[in-house]
Amino acid sequence: QVQLVESGGGLVQAGDSLRLSCAASGRTFSISAMGWFRQAPGKEREFVAGINWSGGSTGYADSVKGRFTISRDNAKNTVYLQMNSLKPEDTAVYYCAKDRSTRSRIVTTISSYDYWGQGTQVTVSS
Repeated sequence: QVQLVESGGGLVQAGDSLRLSCAASGRTFSISAMGWFRQAPGKEREFVAGINWSGGSTGYADSVKGRFTISRDNAKNTVYLQMNSLKPEDTAVYYCAKDRSTRSRIVTTISSYDYWGQGTQVTVSS
């Protein structure tokens, strides 16, 4: 069993930065790829960023490329999402998730992830 707990969300102004954290329990964290997703009101959940088990490979949605950075610390069982130059359209609930396999490549589909956190709200005002 894996539990994921996100933290770090909040209300910020456009142009500000936030760092989200996702603390994981369970033995499979260090061998699993991890992803961040988000869901805005009235919209479908979408992929934001992913990182493979070692941290050597990352992937981003076009909408956040160059502004967001995903990283992980396997010693702390934690994955991070550094978000810079935030925009009002980044407002959403952000979720971290664990890839259900130990593949090394980043996958963007929701069905590829088997454990999800409860989400943390990020609100960006203009």
